[in-house]
Amino acid sequence: MTAPTSAVSHASLDRAQVREIIARRVARELKDGDFVNLGIGLPTEVPQYLPDGVQVVLESENGIVYAGSCTTEHISPYVVDAGGQPASCLVGGAFIDSATSFGLIRGGHMDATVLGALQVDAAGNLASWIIPGKLMPGMGGAMDLVVGAKRVVVAMEHTQKGSPKILAACTLPLTAVACVDLIVTEMAVIRVTPSGLLLTEINPAFTVDEVRSATGAELAVAELVVPML
Repeated sequence: MTAPTSAVSHASLDRAQVREIIARRVARELKDGDFVNLGIGLPTEVPQYLPDGVQVVLESENGIVYAGSCTTEHISPYVVDAGGQPASCLVGGAFIDSATSFGLIRGGHMDATVLGALQVDAAGNLASWIIPGKLMPGMGGAMDLVVGAKRVVVAMEHTQKGSPKILAACTLPLTAVACVDLIVTEMAVIRVTPSGLLLTEINPAFTVDEVRSATGAELAVAELVVPML
């Protein structure tokens, strides 16, 4: 395989561009009618990039089925998502109690969950909830979601202050073991396979060598690597 020629340096991508690249690519993983949970932060931007004809049912683990965004003109102080941000319940949706919500999650009814991560490793292990010594709000529903959903997609920046977030083995406390199916970053799309990590798509702004150097784990390259954009 011939590696793409690097056209744009990583430093030239601003934060908004990075988030859009990731959210836009993740949106293509969702199918019409999917029952989906989106983690706080970047994953909440995914719905605005869904392809035409694709509509998903969003669940917020604090008790909203068919959750929606909320415009500044119609903010209710009583309706918030799992991250505490203003939200809405779309027509046809429902408010449910926590036990029912986690029954849906733990019962395997969730087609996919999309969440960020502090670290992911070559075995698909996920560390997403705490950095020892730092104050954190808690694990939330992540532990249940990543073992209960049929598919787990991690949407995150490839590095943190220049250090790889994709590692041979996580060094932070784990959220769950061998749970991640797909990693989407601003640089590449990486699948977690039984034999390790497989690079299947790449941002044309980078080369394969650049992706490998920004990854702290061995990275196999698919026979055909296609552009992720």
